[in-house]
Formats: sequence, structure tokens, C-alpha cells
Amino acid sequence: MKTLSELFERNRCWSMRQLQEDPEYFLRLAKLQAPKYLWVGCSDSRVPANQITGLNPGEVFVHRNIANVIVHTDLNCLSVVHYAIQVLRVEHVIVCGHYGCGGVRAALDGQPNGLIDNWLRHIEDVLERHADFLESIADHESKWAKLCELNVIEQVRNLARSTPVRDAWQSGRELMLHGWIYGLKDGRLADLDMSACCREEFDAAYRKALDNAKS
Repeated sequence: MKTLSELFERNRCWSMRQLQEDPEYFLRLAKLQAPKYLWVGCSDSRVPANQITGLNPGEVFVHRNIANVIVHTDLNCLSVVHYAIQVLRVEHVIVCGHYGCGGVRAALDGQPNGLIDNWLRHIEDVLERHADFLESIADHESKWAKLCELNVIEQVRNLARSTPVRDAWQSGRELMLHGWIYGLKDGRLADLDMSACCREEFDAAYRKALDNAKS
């Protein structure tokens, strides 16, 4: 039987290092989860939320799926958003995509990939919504990068229209939405200027983010 013993050994070593640096680390972590941030990101193993933001466990609540998609019928994602806002009382929700996203590339290329095509259909919707702009980009790598950016912007739009965010804003909660993108080649986060703290502010932020992405 394969038990992945090497991973258990890595875990043991990691745990010991944490205790050597801070003997109260796990006791403190077990007592409280009070993150200020919800991160909705891609499942890509090269984009770990805690590490690239320099945050410790307990400081960021995380939901990940292929290509950081937010769908109004995805009760898994929306339940995470609801819990983060209503129970954990996060102050910021960050949708973070990344350049070089395989899900975005698959939607752009349009080749059949089996079951995942049903999920990628949501990215194809973004592709179709901005088809005129994307078709004007001759270089395929540049087009891929732009679709990665546009996908983040459109997913933040979906987030803003979701019931957990709508209810929070209607109740007067201070909740800020953000759209970011991560560069695999340099390890840097970039702000797509898709930030808003209320419904009234959101529409202008959406238009500004699209204008910047298409400039």
C-alpha cells in the first residue's frame, strides 16, 4: 500500500520547525480563525495564496477552482463567500487570477477536453463578451494574457452581483472587492483597478478596469 510516507515526514519536520520558532504557534492557531481576507483563486499549484501574499495560516480564508471562476449556481463557492462575510467578517474579498492559466488557455484554444469543457464554458462567455477586442490582438500569447485579465474582471463582476455581497452591501457592511492577477514569471501581484466597496462605486470601477485592460 502506498502511504506517501515522504509527505508525512515532511509534515513532521515542518511541525517541528514551527514549534522551534514559536512554541505557542499551534495552540494559538487552533483557538482562533480571524482572517481579514477571502481569496478566490485558481487551483493551479503554483499560486498558493498564503505564500505569495506573505500571510500566515489563519490570516486568509481561501477558495480555489479552475481559472478562479465565480458562478451564480456554484453553491460551493457562494457558501464559502457567505461564510467568510457573515461568520468570519472578512473585510476584503480578492479574486486573483494568474498569467499562464491553463483553464483560460483551454477556453481560448477551443479544443475539446471532456468534462471540464462544461466549466470552461464560463470563460468562453468572457471570451465572447470581449470578442472584438481579443480578435484585434494578433499575438496569441498576448491574447491569452489579456483574457486572463478580463476573466478576473468579469468574475469580480459576478461576485458583486452575488447574494452574499449584495446582502452585505445593502446592510451597510464595509466590504471591499478586489481584482488582482499574479505573474508566474516574476512572482508579483498586480492590481487590475477592479476595486469597490459598495454597489454605487462598482459600476465605475468595472468600466475603469475594462478601459485599462483594453488600453
